Amino acid sequence: MKHDYLIIGAGIVGAALAAEIARRKPGARILVAEKEPGAAWHQTGRNSGVVHSGVYYTPGSLKTRFCREGMAMTKAFCAARGIGYEERGKLLVATSDEEESNLDKLEERAALNEVRAERLDLAQLRRLEPAVTGQAALRIPATAITDYAGITRALLAEVEDAGGIVRFDAPVRAVRRMGDAYQATVGTETVSAGQIVACSGLSSDRVARMLGIDPGIRILPFRGEYFVLPAKLNTIVHHLIYPVPNPALPFLGVHLTPMIDGTITVGPNAVLALAREKYTRFSVDPRDALSALGYPGLWRMLARHPGPTLSELKGSIFKSAYLRAVRKYCPAVRLEDLAVYRSANRAQAVRPDGTLVDDFLIERSGGVTAILNAPSPAATGAMPIAAKIAEDIL
Repeated sequence: MKHDYLIIGAGIVGAALAAEIARRKPGARILVAEKEPGAAWHQTGRNSGVVHSGVYYTPGSLKTRFCREGMAMTKAFCAARGIGYEERGKLLVATSDEEESNLDKLEERAALNEVRAERLDLAQLRRLEPAVTGQAALRIPATAITDYAGITRALLAEVEDAGGIVRFDAPVRAVRRMGDAYQATVGTETVSAGQIVACSGLSSDRVARMLGIDPGIRILPFRGEYFVLPAKLNTIVHHLIYPVPNPALPFLGVHLTPMIDGTITVGPNAVLALAREKYTRFSVDPRDALSALGYPGLWRMLARHPGPTLSELKGSIFKSAYLRAVRKYCPAVRLEDLAVYRSANRAQAVRPDGTLVDDFLIERSGGVTAILNAPSPAATGAMPIAAKIAEDIL
């Protein structure tokens, strides 16, 4: 069967891209191929549902630009389709002098990134959130929560309404160039496509190699473990409550997140996973484990950050250590309040020298495009990411 575009992956970025092409090029023959039984199976469906404002990211970066644009586009999309979207606002809470100094820097960065931010002292913080304490806080009013899996399904429905095809249980196993097009094995079928875009998340480096692109990075999966508070604490906070993050790392720390279903989750931490697409603490996939542990970039990265590495590991092993991270800013939470929720694996691109790829990374060769690094805030930025790729390939 012949298609104009083959999109590999039915997470939110793949779904947004397929929908964007369908809008810009009516009549285009689009195939979305997903190896799992449903959409949003991995990172999209397991994140905390936060619509980020872009306060953290390097000024001028794609993350910053796409957060700002993506927040507006996501809000409009949800309003038009009746998908849950709540502007709760975020509080970044400093609990030490060092964190307050970093909060100053975040306030400056918010101004550079054109993100509205309000500095709060302890009295102002306690008036907004009586259960939260700290030396100071930065309030980001626009931060919201939503249902990214629901958005993904709505985008794929648009693709199908426009005549596109969405196939599940359809892994792309092989691709080869055939003149001006590409021949791909999708599930048990052989198809041809004029252009291919890989939006494959935790498998992005492997899929890129299959497509003939040298990624220059390796994906290391970091498991984020979540707890959920009991229903009696569903109103303990209204805002999203975040610690001040370590500026050397792309992880945002253990936070309290009201979810769109009314519950409040606690997490995530970030520990190396030995299976890219399995989620229990002791999950091991031999291929994934060898890929991670045999990669020099992993050990160079860990050597650069021994303190955070040990801290995250302790939080994973000892529930009491996890609790201490929460009680720094919300002392009302008790050990018995932390019920195990789901885990999620974040696809983090790491270079051979151990540096973390800090921005979205997209490579293109001929008629093939591979998204190599699209961790958080990719869900927030999915629609502008899709618009950029569509501009490039159409």
